[in-house]
Amino acid sequence: MHHFVYKEGELFCEDVPVKAIVRKAGTPVYIYSYQTLVRHFTVFDKAFQAMPHLICYSCKANANIALLSIIRKLGGGADIVSGGELLRARYAGIPGKKIVFSGVGKTEEEIDSAIESNILMLNVESAGELEAVRHVARRMKKKVPLSIRVNPEIDPKTHPYITTGLKRNKFGILWNEAFTLYKTIAQDPYLIPVGISSHIGSQILELDPFVASVRFLKDMVLKLKREGIHLRYIDIGGGLGITYRDELPPSPGEYARAIARILKPTGLTLILEPGRVLVGNSGILVTKLLYVKRTPEKTFYIVDGAMNDLVRPALYGAYHEIIPVVQSTQHTQIPVDVVGPVCESGDFFAKDRPLPLLSPGHMLAILGAGAYGFSMSSNYNSRRRVAEVLVKDSDMYIIRRRERLKDLLKGESIPSCLEVS
Repeated sequence: MHHFVYKEGELFCEDVPVKAIVRKAGTPVYIYSYQTLVRHFTVFDKAFQAMPHLICYSCKANANIALLSIIRKLGGGADIVSGGELLRARYAGIPGKKIVFSGVGKTEEEIDSAIESNILMLNVESAGELEAVRHVARRMKKKVPLSIRVNPEIDPKTHPYITTGLKRNKFGILWNEAFTLYKTIAQDPYLIPVGISSHIGSQILELDPFVASVRFLKDMVLKLKREGIHLRYIDIGGGLGITYRDELPPSPGEYARAIARILKPTGLTLILEPGRVLVGNSGILVTKLLYVKRTPEKTFYIVDGAMNDLVRPALYGAYHEIIPVVQSTQHTQIPVDVVGPVCESGDFFAKDRPLPLLSPGHMLAILGAGAYGFSMSSNYNSRRRVAEVLVKDSDMYIIRRRERLKDLLKGESIPSCLEVS
């Protein structure tokens, strides 16, 4: 469920007309619904109320500090994969003790910052990374809580680019090596083994891969316990899918019941890292139709948004529903390619999509754009990154202003030998 609905033929976000938002913020623009995000978080959180748990929102899905502040207000934490995401989470007021740090390539500087922030745990993903953590911990003379991200070799049955729990993936450590590393951690005076983690992929639409992964982790917890290594946290990652088109993912309640049956007897605190399932359908991208181009083969709707604003269709062939901001009075629909101005044939939002006959100036809303939309955007073709707007009831807030042309030059300089005389 989301709060983007038509009222008398015009699209609203909560109680604000999208046209009114565009008048203030322009296009292209990301628009987020406060009430949708709150609802999704609350439903997910309540689903796991039968066991101790912490929801660490996956910042990579959308790291705007306003959205992170909503997560903090609701009692959530953060799953981060960079020093930049650590900065954002802390700036939004999320306490260090509610932050877990994942990712395969943590730098010494990032490890340093994480330890200084007293985060809940670092998820170690290689023997080399463990050595780096040991080095920093000894230099700082601080004890560091650690988890090992174990690769369970489970196929999540999703797009190959977003699988993370197979042997061929770069993520995590296979169990035999992880078991040895846990023993190393337990013997080090500056390292504390507090958890075990796994994350098998994203946009997963079946429960079986999650159940298999959790059973695997539970078995590992029991093996470590027999070795005298007692953990406190079991981090099962994120990955629960959402509906973009006609997908039927498990509900948070179904997901929770399947997981709780396995983990509740362990007494461990469950760490969850949802991202897309919380914010995906909380946001839309609104773009304006610039030109209608007809060829013998195709009709193109050329819009002012582009793949640099929302790359998922180009990168994954992902489907996003597209609807007019003002409903057409005509019932005729034609197949169109919705494309942007970027100089790539891959710059499209939809191909052969049935849409109403529209003229330049009409606006289109691309749904399900709250996750991996702005967070994956870029300045490709020297295009400015777009504005972001948060709507709460009848109020709207610009939570990121549109970049100015001069912002594109920020950080660059011309060497003196090349200066114009």
